[in-house]
Amino acid sequence: MSTVLTTRLWFPDPRTAKQGGEFDGLVAIGGDLSVPRLLLAYRNGIFPWTDNPITWWSPDPRAIFELDRFHVSGSLARVLRKCVFEVTVDRAFRKVVDGCAAPAPGRESTWISPRFIEAYSRLHKKGHAHSVECWRGGQLVGGIYGVSIGGFFAGESMFHRVSNASKAALYHLIQHLRRSGFVLLDIQSTTPITRQLGAISIPREEYLRRLAQAVTMNCAFQEPMECVKPLNR
Repeated sequence: MSTVLTTRLWFPDPRTAKQGGEFDGLVAIGGDLSVPRLLLAYRNGIFPWTDNPITWWSPDPRAIFELDRFHVSGSLARVLRKCVFEVTVDRAFRKVVDGCAAPAPGRESTWISPRFIEAYSRLHKKGHAHSVECWRGGQLVGGIYGVSIGGFFAGESMFHRVSNASKAALYHLIQHLRRSGFVLLDIQSTTPITRQLGAISIPREEYLRRLAQAVTMNCAFQEPMECVKPLNR
């Protein structure tokens, strides 16, 4: 049986997560999606995945991007060189989350429920969640959002409405994190797209060690962002 959370603000050790089967990585059930609980979860390498019931997870292995090893494909490099998109930070957080939650080809539904949208919007208002937006012709065409603690950023989801917009948002997020001194970008689990871009999986124990160091750092996420040409091209 998984730990059932109550109103007490705590989490079990993520190393106690279930192993194998459908619930591989499940740490606990219940609790709430308040700002203090969400921040405590991320500080401990745990994240929520469903809201009915609320479930908390810490998979092993854990997927990350090494900030200096993002792979820029030829097509993405051309988009970046031409500055096809206007890139901004925190200009339209709620719209980015709504875009990530919206149905798309091959994705008829997502885990991002109205309850999650409200929870992460509260995190954003408190300065703990951020978005990177890509615009074209004044229209939001892609973006990514996540949670920031110290030198750690948890990428939650990204979306695109035109080709390469989400990849460009991720690229600019990574460059922004590098300039700001961040050291760890968590993406929870890999997908074919993120693997193409250089995402890797590391043992949970290594992830927790790096996380513990990252969250103690004094890094500020809010900085001006502008379209920049790709590095090392």
